Amino acid sequence: MINDLIKISKIAGKAIMEVYKKNEFKKQIKADQSPVTEADFAAHRIIISELKKCFPDIPAFSEESEDISYEDRKDWKEYFLIDPLDGTKEFIKRNGEFTVNIALIKNNSPVLGVVYAPEKDLLYYNTDSNHAYKEENGIKHELPIKQGDKDSFVMVASRSHMNKETKDFLEELQCKFENVELVNMGSSLKLCLVAEGVADSYPRLGPTSEWDTAAAHAIVKASGGEVLQYGTDRPLVYNKENVLNPNFEVTRPYN
Repeated sequence: MINDLIKISKIAGKAIMEVYKKNEFKKQIKADQSPVTEADFAAHRIIISELKKCFPDIPAFSEESEDISYEDRKDWKEYFLIDPLDGTKEFIKRNGEFTVNIALIKNNSPVLGVVYAPEKDLLYYNTDSNHAYKEENGIKHELPIKQGDKDSFVMVASRSHMNKETKDFLEELQCKFENVELVNMGSSLKLCLVAEGVADSYPRLGPTSEWDTAAAHAIVKASGGEVLQYGTDRPLVYNKENVLNPNFEVTRPYN
């Protein structure tokens, strides 16, 4: 299955890049005030179509699936959860920090995930609960990649959604650790940096939706990290009636 999901993510990524390379592209503001572009819709159509071909018995729920209600999906035990273009703000800024996210959810928990950054040709995925990988420039690494002894505690934060709560969290870290480094990044690449071992923590103290986190959540888990509801030992859960996530923190085991 994972090879099919990787292939689908790359087909969607190619369509996204075709829009990205245009001088101008169509964009609008959704009801929740988030932007959406023609690339979001193109990737959505491709992913849904390809998933139906490959896995006709498994339903799919995408950020752009406006016609699927909670009544329709509440009894799903297994389904695909998709963000066809995560990091639309970064896409519009043309900084390359946007991804295609495809996750397989079983019993309200992500078990497989693919995160593909088409502008960077950078791929993260997991094959089971214990093996996660990064592929870049044709080279495959198992996660977490050993970083050696770092001189600082690295926190990653959103490039477009930095708020007071996150700044306060950073100040608390600076009281605990002698050297704290802040890395700003867009899309679910933030979670992947923790899975990779580049970052130690990603606190998200602001709104996100289930499709923003699901694919990378599976990858973080398989790399030995955790995605926990903030201030608890409970992981994020999926297929809720309200698809908004609570605040959460992504962490990796400290060596």
